[in-house]
Amino acid sequence: MKSATVDYIFVDPPFGSNLMYSELNFLWEVWLRVFTDNGPEAVVNKVQHKGLPEYQALMEACFREFYRVLKPGRWMTVEFHNSQNRVWNAIQEALLRAGFVVADVRTFDKRQGTFNQVTATGAVKQDLIISAYKPRSGFEHRFLEQAGSEEGVWAFVRQHLEQLPVVVERRAGILPAAPSGKMPDAPALEVVAERQAYLLYDRMVAFHIQRGLSVPLGAAEFYAGLKQRFPERDGMYFLSHQVAEYDKRRLQAGQVEQLALFVSDEKSAIQWLRRELDPATGSGPQTYQDLQPKFLRELHQARHEALPELSDILAQNFLKDERDRWYVPDPARQEDLEKLRERSLLREFQEYTQGKGRLKVFRTEAVRAGFKRAWAERDYRLIVQVAQRLPESVLQEDPGLLMYYDNALMRAEAEQVQGRLL
Repeated sequence: MKSATVDYIFVDPPFGSNLMYSELNFLWEVWLRVFTDNGPEAVVNKVQHKGLPEYQALMEACFREFYRVLKPGRWMTVEFHNSQNRVWNAIQEALLRAGFVVADVRTFDKRQGTFNQVTATGAVKQDLIISAYKPRSGFEHRFLEQAGSEEGVWAFVRQHLEQLPVVVERRAGILPAAPSGKMPDAPALEVVAERQAYLLYDRMVAFHIQRGLSVPLGAAEFYAGLKQRFPERDGMYFLSHQVAEYDKRRLQAGQVEQLALFVSDEKSAIQWLRRELDPATGSGPQTYQDLQPKFLRELHQARHEALPELSDILAQNFLKDERDRWYVPDPARQEDLEKLRERSLLREFQEYTQGKGRLKVFRTEAVRAGFKRAWAERDYRLIVQVAQRLPESVLQEDPGLLMYYDNALMRAEAEQVQGRLL
C-alpha cells in the first residue's frame, strides 16, 4: 500500500500467549497439505523460541507498517486483552516506538465472552480499547525544530489536548440525590484520564524519549507550566476553546465520576495525595491524622517497593498551613520542593549503581529519577546496568522504566558498534 493513504485502522492482534493460532490449525493444515509459515507470527511461544522481546519486536514491526500507511492526524484502535501487565506494557511500548501517541485506554465489556474467556483460568473478562493517533506532519516538523526546548514541550501538549475528547458521557440510569434544577437521569461525565497532569507529563516524556531527545522540564516545572498556560476543570486540562464546551456540558451533567486510584508505589501515592488534598477533586487541606486512615485503605504496596512512610512523602512533596493541615503547594514553591526531593532520590539511585546481583527491595521513584538524569547525560550504559539489576517482572511491568531501558539498550549497542568501526 502507498504511504499515508488510510483514514482509520482497527486491529485485534494476538494477545501474547493466549492463543497459538498456527498450532491450533495444524490438524486442518495436515489435511489440506498447506502449512502456515509461523516465523513472523506475533505470539509468545517457547517452542517457537519467542519470548516477550520477540513478541514486542514483531508487534512493533506491524505497528510501524500501520503508521506508514495511516494519514497524519488519523487514528488507530487496538483491541487487546491479557492478564499480564508485562504483555500490556509490551504492546504500549511497541505503539510508542512505532511513532503513535496513545490518547485513551478504556475497558470494553462485550457481555458475551469468547470461549477462551469463559473457560480459561486467569483470562481477562473485558477487553481493553487503546486509541492512538499519528501526529500531524506539520507538528512533527515544528517539534523537531524546537526539539529539547520548552517550546517543544508546550507544542506537544497543545496538539495532544487538541486530539483528546473534550467530554465523555455515561448514562447510568437514575442518579441518586440529583442536584436541584437537573434532570434525575442526567448523564454522568467521566474524567478523561489523559487530560490529567501526571498522564500529560508521562506522554510528553515518552514522546521525547522515543525520539532520542532530552526532556527539558522536570515534573514540578511541567505542572507549574500547565497551570499557567491551560484552564483546569475537575483535575483536567483543556485548550481555551475547549473549556467553554466542557463548562456547558458540566452544567447539564448529573455528576462527574472520579477514576479509582490505588496506591502501589511512591508515584501513585503522590498522585493520590494531590487529588485528596486538592479542594477541586478531594477534601482539601487535611491533617496527618485525617489522611492516614484513608491512605491505608487505598494502599496496595508492591512487594519489591521500598515505599517511604506517609509522613516522609508529605514532608517531601507538600506544605503545612497554620492549622497543621497538609496542602498542595504553590507551583513556584513546588519546584523548590521537587529539586530537594530529586537530590535525595539521586543519592539513593547512586547506591543502586554499586555492587552486582538483583535488587530485591528498592525505591522505584529513585530508579526513575536516576534513569531520567542518565538519559539527559546520554549515559545509556548506566541505565542498562541498573535495569539489569532489577527483577525482570518489575522492569517489564513498569512502562516508564521499560521505555528508558529499551531505548537506552538500543543506543548503547549502537555506540558499541560505532566504537568497533572506529
